Amino acid sequence: MAPRFTHLHTHSHYSLLNALPKIDALIEEAKKNDMTALALTDNANLYGAIEFYKACKKKEIKPIIGIDAYVAYRSRHEKQTGIDKQRYRLVLLAKNEKGYKNLIQLVTLAHLEGFYYKPRVDRELLEKYSDGLIAIAPSFSNDILSSLETGNKEQALERVEWYKKTFAGTTEVPNFYIEITHHPEMKGHEENMKKLITFAKETNTPIVANHDVYYINKEDRVARETLLAIQSQSDEKVEEGTDDFSFINQKIVEKYFKDLPEALINNEKIANRCNLEISIGKWFLPNFIVESGLSHDDEFRRIVFEGIPKRKLEKTPELLERIEYELKVIKDKGYAPYFLVVYDLLDYAHKHGILTTIRGSVAGSLVTFLSGITNVNPIEYKLPFERFLNPDRPSAPDIDMDFADDRRDEMIDYARQKYGIDKVAQIGTFGTMAARGAVRDVTRALGFPYSLGDAIAKQIPMGAQGFPMTLERALKENPELKTMYTEQTDVRKIIDMAKKIEGGARHISVHAAGVVISPTPLTDYVPLQYDTKGDNKIITQYDMNDVGEDGVGLLKFDFLGIRNLSILADAVKLAEKLEGVKIDIENVPVDDKKTFEMLARGETVGLFQLNGDGMTRSLKDLKPTVIHDINVMVALYRPGPMDNIKEYIERKHGRKPVTYLHPKMKNFLDKTFGVLVYQDDLLYTAIEVAGYNWGEVDKFRKAVGKKIREEMAKQHVKFVEGCQTHGGMTEKKAEELWNLFEPFQGYGFNKAHAASYGKVAYQTAYMKANFPAIYMSAVLTAESGDTDMISEIISECKRMGILVLPPDVNQSFEGFTVIKTNGKDSIRFGLTTIKNFGEGIATSIITERKANGPFTTLSDFLRRIKDKNLNKKSMEALIKTGALESITPKGSDRSTLLFNLDKLLTFNKEERSKESDQDSLFSLMSTPTKASEIELDLSPPGDSAEKLLWEKELLGLYISGHPLDSFKHKLEGRETNIKKLKETATERAPVVVGGIVEEIRSVMTKKGDKMIFLKLADLTDSIDVVAFPKIFEEFQDILIPESCIVIKGTFSLRNGEKSILIDKVKLME
Repeated sequence: MAPRFTHLHTHSHYSLLNALPKIDALIEEAKKNDMTALALTDNANLYGAIEFYKACKKKEIKPIIGIDAYVAYRSRHEKQTGIDKQRYRLVLLAKNEKGYKNLIQLVTLAHLEGFYYKPRVDRELLEKYSDGLIAIAPSFSNDILSSLETGNKEQALERVEWYKKTFAGTTEVPNFYIEITHHPEMKGHEENMKKLITFAKETNTPIVANHDVYYINKEDRVARETLLAIQSQSDEKVEEGTDDFSFINQKIVEKYFKDLPEALINNEKIANRCNLEISIGKWFLPNFIVESGLSHDDEFRRIVFEGIPKRKLEKTPELLERIEYELKVIKDKGYAPYFLVVYDLLDYAHKHGILTTIRGSVAGSLVTFLSGITNVNPIEYKLPFERFLNPDRPSAPDIDMDFADDRRDEMIDYARQKYGIDKVAQIGTFGTMAARGAVRDVTRALGFPYSLGDAIAKQIPMGAQGFPMTLERALKENPELKTMYTEQTDVRKIIDMAKKIEGGARHISVHAAGVVISPTPLTDYVPLQYDTKGDNKIITQYDMNDVGEDGVGLLKFDFLGIRNLSILADAVKLAEKLEGVKIDIENVPVDDKKTFEMLARGETVGLFQLNGDGMTRSLKDLKPTVIHDINVMVALYRPGPMDNIKEYIERKHGRKPVTYLHPKMKNFLDKTFGVLVYQDDLLYTAIEVAGYNWGEVDKFRKAVGKKIREEMAKQHVKFVEGCQTHGGMTEKKAEELWNLFEPFQGYGFNKAHAASYGKVAYQTAYMKANFPAIYMSAVLTAESGDTDMISEIISECKRMGILVLPPDVNQSFEGFTVIKTNGKDSIRFGLTTIKNFGEGIATSIITERKANGPFTTLSDFLRRIKDKNLNKKSMEALIKTGALESITPKGSDRSTLLFNLDKLLTFNKEERSKESDQDSLFSLMSTPTKASEIELDLSPPGDSAEKLLWEKELLGLYISGHPLDSFKHKLEGRETNIKKLKETATERAPVVVGGIVEEIRSVMTKKGDKMIFLKLADLTDSIDVVAFPKIFEEFQDILIPESCIVIKGTFSLRNGEKSILIDKVKLME
């Protein structure tokens, strides 16, 4: 019987844009071919190791963990251009846990120390971390072969001896092999294999049969070549070829290596010797030291009880009973260290003025509220602890922390200081080839025009959060795409190829929130690397799933940065600074009349969770009166449950009766008038009506939350039967109740999460209602750089009667500033909001003004600002934005200053030189002279249109006016504007609308004709507009940026995106 073959040199899609197979596909293929073991050797990384390990175990295949390493010819620290780009390869397989730990060290150091084009190890590292590893010199790119190819046999001998010494083994049980592969289709390969076989015999080095795998099926070769073209961004068209790196089977292997039986025997021996066991699901908690010497449980108990008076609560029997119950569950589960770590992090945040909130079900815990971890009282809001943690729940709880986004990094730095730099890292996450991106990438790689890929991509509907769109699903959901696929050969070719690469890992980056903390150095558990964006953040190579409970068992935390918390913190500071009002934002009154009246009017721009057209309309209909209304809107305004909003509103206002499908449902639906709002409502229904316990309901929750079809089918049967046996319902009524759950699948918000986010939403509304200018200035500062958002917020300020003024050297600070204008609050643009204006020169201007008072004249300004960064670029920016208008001489304007720009700069330079001259000995003897004043040359008068263009260029929008102001009466006199169109127009409705062309993007069609996409804006909103080739050719003279036009066309809702297709255009008159 022939030796059983194992693929020992296998690449998955985690070899980023270099291989096709997903992990499951590799294992499925191995299982199909009766293979009992399989190795994963991705390119210098362990990205897929844990996923692979778990999937293999599930399918009863022995997992062999390895890497295909890059090795530097010189030191890994050497990075000399033209020399150190050369490297060779080495396959390393873990025999045991020691080998696996050494792989982690090698991969980590390759990325952190050896990265030069690729992550490289070197001889020094291999000598240090060789224990527990089997090394295989691959048939391609190995250093021994490169020596033999150049005729340097002596060097080849030195290299093979070094391998044998480094990976010390015995003649009977060696740890170093030379790989032999079969590729007669590749020029020179067979000759190279003969050289290696001869050399191996001469040096008594064992050979091993292998087949480098980059895709499953032979016909997938072109797909892999397409991936390589995407990786290299090559414009060369992908061609068919003959080389084969597919997943070959036992029969083919025996044919290929019939003359090398020892190579096959060695393959089986290696597979038999690799027996790695990785601990999965066992917790490794951070080492939290209690300085008092108390146990973790007693320390947490102490903190909780100290929190009762701090929260101004009474020690009622109900309160104490719940505290004891929760503490017992936490103690029995052994989670006290986890809670202490979270408490410590949030305690640091509170003491340092960092605003926080908590996401998820943890707000249902009373002990977390008392310890200061959460911000809402679960008794007051009727939040269940069991939704967060219960005795029957097998999985660990999650406490997801939100911090003000401008101080999130400060929190991560604190964690590093507290637990050790080597024990804290951010978690890696993988960007994958999504449907639209895959189509565009494949289009370019296959040499098709961009416009074709763009046309296909636009036919692919957007996916939902947690449920990304796939090409298969898109073809089912969009008949137009299906028609294109069926009728156009090129489209079919692109989509078929895109399907093969869709979903594959494209790159690794830092997770938006995930942070991991370990008890010992992280490299005892996970491989590390730098974030690929290049800002030296260290991240794990394992993602959230593989780092935590379902993987290597490290405690993971969410440190999410929330902009609205930064806005709130900024607004609170400004209120104290400008108004002398100290606001305790965590304890603002939740029954503020002004706040609810503002929400009922639909004034929601700039608020957390409550903005947007649809939400605003719902709030106006709802007319909220209590914070529970806010929580309901936060929970319901999402796909699925959204239909329940109307029912809630009707019942709240008494227009519909409050009813319950089962009497027991009144116990938990009374606050929501009998309407299902939260995921908790489903869980309580399962418990109260269908007889579930909390352990069973946890499975039910996961099935509903993740839309797991198989599990949902089981739960359906169980629930309906339970409603009949436990709840006394008829089967028909039970089915009716089950059907109410359908909209919540994948989208249900838990009540605690809604209460936490509802509170922040209310806080933002409270600040906007009571400190409007201060709050809006904080929003503007936070949104600096996002022109569309700034434009929307400024429009809201105008509606609120808050004047927004251009920057001014005498009043502006770095960000947006609140100032008094004629006794009313106005907002002034900040100096750092100006494009081409650095932070350094802005600071210099503000510092000088604070130290010596406002600038009295233009000359005074030029005399006092000594910063060398006051140059032509920055001075021009100040002039064009109007920042110097308050000190511009009478009779002059921005155009005058621009005309005299060189003169202004010369004056500033001379004043700076005078100061340096005054420091000399001779200056001490001279008589002071009166300060000189600059005289400006006359210039042609400025043009208001040009002034507006300057503002748009440097501030991102028009401030002192708008190009459409002269047409305002005509635009406002029309029945239709862009805002109304977007709200009410239907597919293919004829439209006539006026506006200004803001942006233009041109593309070439497949026939080589030019068409354009533009953004048209009026005084209410903006919309995308399309001019097809014939229309563009006819009207190209007026379809230009900043042109004020009227268009006649057809409204389009294609793929849910609102746009207008132009029929005719004319200039606005």
